[in-house]
Amino acid sequence: MKQDWKPGTMIYPLPAVLVSCGNTPEEYNILTIAWTGTICTNPPMCYISVRPERHSYDILKRNMEFVINLTTKGMARATDWCGVRSGRDYNKFEEMHLTPGKSTVVSAPLIEESPLCIECRVKEIMSLGSHAMFIADVVNVRADDCNLNSETGKLELAEANPLVYVHGGYYELGEKIGKFGWSVEKKK
Repeated sequence: MKQDWKPGTMIYPLPAVLVSCGNTPEEYNILTIAWTGTICTNPPMCYISVRPERHSYDILKRNMEFVINLTTKGMARATDWCGVRSGRDYNKFEEMHLTPGKSTVVSAPLIEESPLCIECRVKEIMSLGSHAMFIADVVNVRADDCNLNSETGKLELAEANPLVYVHGGYYELGEKIGKFGWSVEKKK
């Protein structure tokens, strides 16, 4: 039997990402985001949703660029810490011993410890209530060499042990149970 609950955001799991922003080292900041996702494949677009009272909100709005840095099990503490501490009070790169790297296309720094960094340029900001959605074009993707299959050149991101967020908790991925299209593949 099922119960009715008040309407809420219960679509889980979500990626737990670190979004880096800022145009100069003095302005650089990191915020933890779970409200993020893909909007479109062609052209490649994604979004992040940020509360206007967050320190990074004004930085994002002013610069209109950011980097979505995927996180791993090894980055779990930094991911949580950057979500509960404000960049008004802390230099999050220094506090969490994360390395700001040079992005290829945008001015915002990437996080060197991240296995995949998605450089984004804001196309539109939609005020939605508690959050504003930053809709962005993906202008570049940087993948760590250690997650590339040397034979196929394919990105093996699951091997980086990505961190996911489920209703207040952080989790690692479990065992692979299939691949896209496996349910309709012809048996040999």
